[in-house]
Amino acid sequence: MDMRLDKFLKVSRLIKRRTVANEACDAGRVTVNGKPAKASVHVKPGDIIEIMFGQKTVKAEVLAIADTSRKEEAGELFRYL
Repeated sequence: MDMRLDKFLKVSRLIKRRTVANEACDAGRVTVNGKPAKASVHVKPGDIIEIMFGQKTVKAEVLAIADTSRKEEAGELFRYL
């Protein structure tokens, strides 16, 4: 099972809104497995996502895919590296 990168970032709450996730991808601030990624790239469990927030970089591994998630469950979709 896989999911679009922008939707995964929103569902997992790594980025709060899908439009912000799209903008981050368009600006080249998001990579998947070390390659710059567009919002339409499909991610699957095992992929490594890296997001640059200004001076800070967040690196996370996709653990699971879910169409929706409650706030409490969102942390189970990924793990910080």
